[in-house]
This record gives sequence, C-alpha cells and structure tokens, in this order.
Amino acid sequence: MKKIEILGSGCAKCNKLQELTEKAASGLGIEYEVTKVKDINKIMDYGVMQTPALVVDGEVMAAGRVPSIDEISKILSSDKSCESGGCGFSCGCQC
Repeated sequence: MKKIEILGSGCAKCNKLQELTEKAASGLGIEYEVTKVKDINKIMDYGVMQTPALVVDGEVMAAGRVPSIDEISKILSSDKSCESGGCGFSCGCQC
C-alpha cells in the first residue's frame, strides 16, 4: 500500500493536488492511503519550503506546484529510484 501525504495549509492548490492524486491512484488500481499534513513543523521536517507538496512513502516527490495527473500517475507507479529512471523527477535529474 502506498502511503501518500499532501503537505499544505488546505488551500485550493492543496485540495487540487489531493483530488488529482486520488484520481491517479484510483486509475492505477493501487492500494493507497492519503493523509493531509497541515502542521508547519511536520512540513518543514520534510525540508519543504513551498506547498503544496506530494510525499509518497516518506519521500517528497513534488513541491511548490500541482503536478499534472499524468506526472502523478508516473510518480505513483514508479519505484522512485533515479537509477531505474523512475524517480518522478523530484530530484531534478530528469532521468
């Protein structure tokens, strides 16, 4: 099961990110749990300075923007490692 966290204050962009993430996860047919994280200290613990942010299994995959549903699908279906080319570009490597 994927543990998905949406980091942010609950603004419109945060809500949109949650909506798109749930659609992407449902479309992929994966088991998932979505949690909203609004506590600024917990958000900062991830090193996130701009919200909304998408965290999958404890790893920040996108921050400061709302990725497209296609990008979210890629992130959720990847193994998240740069070496495999499936990191979802969170590290900026464009692999």
